Amino acid sequence: MECCCSAKLSSPSSILSFQGFSSPVGRKFSKSCLQPQLLSSPLPKPFLQLNNKHNTFLYRHSSTSFPLRTSYRGGVISAEAWDLGRFLKTLFFFNGPPSPAKFVESLIEKLSSPSPQEPPKAMETSGIVLVSGATGGVGRRVVDILRKKGMHVRVLVRNEEKARRMLGPDIDLIVGDITKESTLLPKYFKGVRNVINAVSVIVGPKEGDTPDRAKYSQGIKFFEPEIKGDSPELVEYVGMKNLINAVKGSIGLRNGKLLFGFEDGSFKELPWGALDDVVMGGVSESTFQFDRTGGENGGPTGLFKGVVSTANNGGFTSIRTKNFSEPEDLSAYDGLELRLKGDGRRYKLIVRTSSEWDTVGYTAGFDTVGGQWQSIRLPFSSLRPIFRARTVSDAPPFDSSNVVSLQLMFSKFEYDGKLNPTFLEGAFQLPLSSIRSYVKDPVTPRFVHVSSAGVTRPERPGLDLSKQPPAVRLNKELGFILTFKLKGEDLIRESGVPYTIVRPCALTEEPAGADLIFDQGDNITGKVSREEVARICVAALESPYACDKTFEVKSTIPFSEPFTVDPENPPSEKDYDIYFKTLKDGISGKEMLEQSPVPV
Repeated sequence: MECCCSAKLSSPSSILSFQGFSSPVGRKFSKSCLQPQLLSSPLPKPFLQLNNKHNTFLYRHSSTSFPLRTSYRGGVISAEAWDLGRFLKTLFFFNGPPSPAKFVESLIEKLSSPSPQEPPKAMETSGIVLVSGATGGVGRRVVDILRKKGMHVRVLVRNEEKARRMLGPDIDLIVGDITKESTLLPKYFKGVRNVINAVSVIVGPKEGDTPDRAKYSQGIKFFEPEIKGDSPELVEYVGMKNLINAVKGSIGLRNGKLLFGFEDGSFKELPWGALDDVVMGGVSESTFQFDRTGGENGGPTGLFKGVVSTANNGGFTSIRTKNFSEPEDLSAYDGLELRLKGDGRRYKLIVRTSSEWDTVGYTAGFDTVGGQWQSIRLPFSSLRPIFRARTVSDAPPFDSSNVVSLQLMFSKFEYDGKLNPTFLEGAFQLPLSSIRSYVKDPVTPRFVHVSSAGVTRPERPGLDLSKQPPAVRLNKELGFILTFKLKGEDLIRESGVPYTIVRPCALTEEPAGADLIFDQGDNITGKVSREEVARICVAALESPYACDKTFEVKSTIPFSEPFTVDPENPPSEKDYDIYFKTLKDGISGKEMLEQSPVPV
């Protein structure tokens, strides 16, 4: 709600008695000092209903519909008296009348508070990196690297005792199992912005292994393997599906999250209601309609329209949503994008993070181009905390994880005494086809997954399996391990989450530092250090060149030569972007298949 000036109420006692409240305090106020714009109230109870015949939203009270009461003819505004009935309907739409006590408190605050002097505080953003498979050979190294970089790490593990023994007693952990969807509760992933997934089906020697898995560390080239524990289908495919579903809402989608509008043939609605200067005694009036053919390329769109007048010291119209039934968590995103057809005027978007009615609204103004469809991006970092058209210097930072309602406004007023330079009285309309959150460019990976080289090879036509690594030759005997790893990869590629898929060749316990070969198409064989793979995963999180790429990696050192490092003269750290920049989009090795792998 916006207010910058006083307004007169024709019958203040009717409002106070309507609220079921009568007191000497209330009766002492004169008509000239009452300011309905200072009223406050919580929210929901619809008075806007869809008129199916015309597909528009109308104000309704019993059988009566209330059209615009302010007319605009030949540049002249003709305003009628303030509409108390519409004022009350507005209150009821947003769930009833306000508290008189809060009204008095607000009025005193309005008259006594000085104008703000300090600039608004900048919004701070932070995020947690989730590491799943954190007690494995690659996973525990990933955790160590992230901690050394000072990043907040949370781990997803099945065995808490083992994790604390291995990673330290103070590790932030979730006890869960990706193969069991019920263990992956949404609250566990609050604040997670990135995921590095190093979970893998367990392969071990048939004859058993040492407590520290010394045989496994050599690679299955040196023992007869078998699956230990859960099957590849359950871990690599079902588990991947469960993990993606659990974190997707937290880490976000490359194309953002649709809050309102049309997408893929469906319509995402919001409970819009008109909130005009009638709440402060004005006569401006607006509505929100659904136009089936007024959108881009003749498609459907929403339409914010009305008539704005400065009569009775008014001067704004707006549409505001009721409080969402569940707050929107948009912490994975960087701002909101509006797709609209401009009219050359300046509007405001107001985002609220409190369910209270009369509270701070985080606000950004934006200019439009007349007669042109355009996308307006409003970064969360640009939102100013505004309360009754004034900046609130000590307001808390905007919390994008708790978006409660949205408001779109056309107003004579900006904030802190400034006026809208594009303001004109009279009729206006603003087609609005969508509101969605967005990820700013350049987009970096949100989900980094450690897969395996060879995943496309078991069913590749014409391939000489005798020259392939053991995992390729034994794919069927190992429960179709590579087949299900590939199916898990496909889930990531189809999820809409910005990703990187790393396919290491045979993993070793050698130190990092050897020269590397990055390749695509799933053709190379060789070895690579687990430590090196962990470093690659962490580097990928910050590189736009790694985003939405799938690649294989190996060391240039052959199997027959062990790689060692002189502790007194270690190799310099690599700039992995040099490797990432060589990667191309859309290459996974599946293009080598003449047909899909056989069903399993």
